[in-house]
Amino acid sequence: MNLFELFRRFRTGIVVATLLVIIENVAWIAEPALFGNVIDALIEKATSETAVSYLLPLLIWIGTFLVNSGVGALRRSLDPKIFLRMFIEIATDVARSAKEKGHSVSKTAARAELSREFITFAEYRVPDIIEQLISIGGAVVALLFFDWRIACSCLFIVLPLLLISRIYNKRVLALQKDLHDNREEAYDAFSTKDPEKVREYYSAQSRVEQRIANWGAFNFGAMRIILLLIFLVVLYIAIDLDDFSTGNIYSIVAYLWTFVTSSEYLPELMESWTSLKDISDRLATENV
Repeated sequence: MNLFELFRRFRTGIVVATLLVIIENVAWIAEPALFGNVIDALIEKATSETAVSYLLPLLIWIGTFLVNSGVGALRRSLDPKIFLRMFIEIATDVARSAKEKGHSVSKTAARAELSREFITFAEYRVPDIIEQLISIGGAVVALLFFDWRIACSCLFIVLPLLLISRIYNKRVLALQKDLHDNREEAYDAFSTKDPEKVREYYSAQSRVEQRIANWGAFNFGAMRIILLLIFLVVLYIAIDLDDFSTGNIYSIVAYLWTFVTSSEYLPELMESWTSLKDISDRLATENV
């Protein structure tokens, strides 16, 4: 079992869920620019002697907001129906294969629970990845229309991000393997009925989880420093070098903040990906 096999087997449900994610987030990324137009229209109406209509930009923004909200609500209702059924099928397959191969109860139960991470990844992490890609890419494209220097400043993060990600993935993948090895021994630890054995089991697991958390903290801190520098450069360009309207400045800051917050979320997504990679290799090795 791997992620691509999961998508192929349950492609209809996953495609529906993915399309809803795309529609929701495309509408969301368009909102700052549309709301900036509303601000400019309202300011122009208040300061101009000529008749200026703000209704059209206001209605366009409201329509986009309703699309984002309506599709988002629909997706949150449909996702559990789609992905819970997927997990039932996968867990049943794991149990059937384990019975045929004579795996222990401990290993079978652990593998079934580990397989849940495929569903969690498909239900939560894939939409998160799509959302962050649309947010980061959409923010850069939107900023390009305001000033190409602002967009280029944001793209500067790509090279250090790739370097940090390579180091992070290499270290965390090994730790995820140790963590999953430990989780497969949970039943054995409890079957001893010895509290000290249980303490040793969870102490070993917590040490690995702490090391993963430390690498995540390093990754987060390094990205924050880079993002701070980019934020300052973009604000200097937007405020000191360009003569933007109030609405444009609002849109630029909103897109910049979207870019920053979406980039901050990448370390957590990478940790989920490395965890899933080890589980996929683990299940494939056992032919489950």
